[in-house]
This record gives sequence, C-alpha cells and structure tokens, in this order.
Amino acid sequence: MSDFTAERASGASRSQASTDLYRAVWRWHFYAGLFVLPFLITLSITGALYLFRDEIDAFVHADLKRVEVQQGVELSSPSQMIWAALSAHPGTAVKYTDPATPDASAEITINSVYDGRLAVYVNPYDGQVLGSMADRGTVMWTIRYLHSLRYFGPVARGVIEIAGGWTILLVGTGLFLWWPRGQKGGVVTVRGDRRKRVFWRDMHAVLGLFLGGFIVFLAVTGMPWSQVWGGQVNQWANGSNFGYPSGVRVDVPMSGQRLSEEGLTAWSMEQAQIPESPSAVAKAQPIGVDDAVRTFEDLGLHRGYAVNLPQTPTGVFSASVYPDDLSQQRVVHLDQYTGEPLVDMSYADYGPMGRWLEFGINFHMGQQFGLANQVLLVLVCLGNVLLAVSAAVMWWKRRPSRSMGVPPMPKDKRVFRGLLAILVVGGIVFPLVGASLLVMLALDWLVGRMKSGSFRQATSG
Repeated sequence: MSDFTAERASGASRSQASTDLYRAVWRWHFYAGLFVLPFLITLSITGALYLFRDEIDAFVHADLKRVEVQQGVELSSPSQMIWAALSAHPGTAVKYTDPATPDASAEITINSVYDGRLAVYVNPYDGQVLGSMADRGTVMWTIRYLHSLRYFGPVARGVIEIAGGWTILLVGTGLFLWWPRGQKGGVVTVRGDRRKRVFWRDMHAVLGLFLGGFIVFLAVTGMPWSQVWGGQVNQWANGSNFGYPSGVRVDVPMSGQRLSEEGLTAWSMEQAQIPESPSAVAKAQPIGVDDAVRTFEDLGLHRGYAVNLPQTPTGVFSASVYPDDLSQQRVVHLDQYTGEPLVDMSYADYGPMGRWLEFGINFHMGQQFGLANQVLLVLVCLGNVLLAVSAAVMWWKRRPSRSMGVPPMPKDKRVFRGLLAILVVGGIVFPLVGASLLVMLALDWLVGRMKSGSFRQATSG
C-alpha cells in the first residue's frame, strides 16, 4: 500500500507540475497577445498595402508619375528637365531621379524658395512639368511612416522594437500551447461552428501553427529598422572603414555626411560616409549633371537610379539605385570636376551579415521573388489579422464577468525559472525587449501578491 501511495503521489506531483507549466505559459501567451495583437493588426494592414507600393502609387498619382510612351522621340536631357522644374518652382535642385520605365516621369527634388522641399515631376519626352507635391508626399510614403510609427516619434518606434521581441515570445508560447498532448481535434483541423468557442480556439491554433514561422521571420527582419537594436547593430556591422561595407577600401577625403542623410538607402549603407571631390580647385569647372548621368549610364546602373547633386565646391555626384534584384543594388560617387568614380559599391561588397540582412529585408518588403513574394506576404498579413480576431473572439467567449480573464497563476512559482532564462537572453540580444519582460514580470508578481492578500498584510503590518 505504501508503494502504491508513493507512486500515486508522484504521479499527482508530475501532473501538478505539468499543469503549473501550462498555466505559466498560457498566462504569458495572454500577456504577449494583449500587447502584440494591436500592433500585429496595424502592421499587417499597412504592410500588405506597402507590398504593392509601386502599383498603388502609379495608380493614385498617375497624373504625375505616368506619361505616354513616344517612340522615336529624343528624350530631354537631365539639365533641361531640372531647368523646367526650377522655372515652375524657383529654388535649388538637390536630386534627379531617372525614369525607371519608358512610361514613367522623371522626378526632380528641389528646395523651393516658397514651398519647402518639393518633388517635381517632368515628362522626359517633351520636358513639360506635370505637377509637384511635397517630397515624400505620396500615399505610399504615408503608409510607410504609419507602418514604422515614424509619425509618433522615437518612443513609439521603441515600442515597435519591443513588440517585435514579444511577437517571438507569442509564437513560442503559442507553439507550446498548440502541442497536441494526445488530442486529435484542433491540431490541423477546425472543429465545431463559429458560434462555439472551440471553433475559434481551433482556428487560432491552426492559423498560429501555419503562420508562426512567417511571423517570427517578419519580426526578425523588421528589427534592423528598430530604434535601438537596429541602430546599434548597424553601427557595429558597418562601423569600420567609415561605415563602408566589408571589402571596400577607399583612399579619398570624406565629408563626414552619411548616405542615409541624403535620402532613402539600403540598411547596410546607412552608415557609409559620402566622399569629397579631391579635384576641387579655385578655377575648376564641374562636369555638369548631363555628363554625370552619361557616366552613370556607361557604368551600367539599373534604371530608376537617383542622382544627388553636389551642393558645395567639394561635393560629389552620388547615384544610388535599389531595385528588386539585390545584385543590382549600387551606389557610385563621382568627382564633380573630373567625373572619375571615387567609390563604387554594390551588394557584392556587403559583408556576410549585410548580405543576409539585406536578403531578409528584401523578402520582408515583397521584392525578392516578384509577384509570388507579394502574394505570399499578403496572405500572411490577412492570416495575421484573422489570427488576432480569433484571439479576441476566443477571449470574449471565455472571459468571466467583470474580469480581464487572465489565465490563472501557477501554484508553484518555480516554473517561472525558464522565463528568467529568456529574460537574460532577451536582455543581452534585445535590451528593450529584456527590460520590458522584466517590468512585466515584476508587475505580474505584484498583482499576484495583491490578489493573494499577502501584499496588503505586509504593508499594514
């Protein structure tokens, strides 16, 4: 009898430990979902729209971005188009963007005397100004800034970084909760009908199973843009040789200005400094934008490149292009007086980390595999929204009256030791995420103490 009793007690102990572990994971899955799901919905909606940025912008701003193709007509020179833009909007030209396709307009960015920084669109066939808007004023730039929370300042962008780390925690705990443990339904199939909670539970679990890998991938590949972690990793990865990618060696004077300050650039190039024209002397004559553009075309830059125009006597002509094909990414700086290339960088020049991160970013933006890439990620985004909706419905059907319905605290608090290990790892790799987990753990402990009454007893004594 004593052996039987001991065995029974041991089995009960194991069962209680299993229950406590499940409760702890479920509780933190709930917390992670409470924090992440609103971001998951907004990021999925804005991200799905941004996947088709070129198509949407071309449709919404067709009067500015689209022109009729005219066969056999000599195109206007860049200098003629810049002159036309400045005639319509007096100021200083700072950038010329080459038409990416035969039916696209050229874009001239100017610092207008009266209207600030403008993007002026010019028909390359006849040199006529089609119109203008604020620089980065297209609908897709608005969507991009909403997606990154740039409109809401650095604190909000830091919250996005935290949400990315919590998303990984959400997927990990969700996989643990999904694990079959002997049941047959709700593993890869959905039971019941939409009026019952089990239907929404199964839909949530099955969707999470199929989407989990994509969600983690998007969270990780979105981290390079984050406020703290992304900036620190960028400096670490590209901090040598004035921020140029590994393998590129230059022996020209540097201006101290970063490429990211000139405009949109690849993540791996953000820390790259812009060189100065070493041929600058008192009587030297610049080659002009037309000769610079011809040089860039002779060097084989992909169509749609942007040319930043020199603004000082030591400035350079800087051309950059970031097409869907990663191998065609390129940045070239020319001496404004001799037209000689000072620095010529491409994707092949990036270091190993830069190449892998750029590949992930390219896939994240729906560019790497064309339309198939876009369609796949749109389906993932739609699935993410449905995942969030099913979680909300499931919680609504389960929650007790007048309660948040937080899953119960485990009886044995030692099961949280695994979470402490996650805190250590998260704090080292993602400092903001680790700090947020520590705060949440402290709050959870405090709420538990208050509910149990021990906190009130301790303070009253």
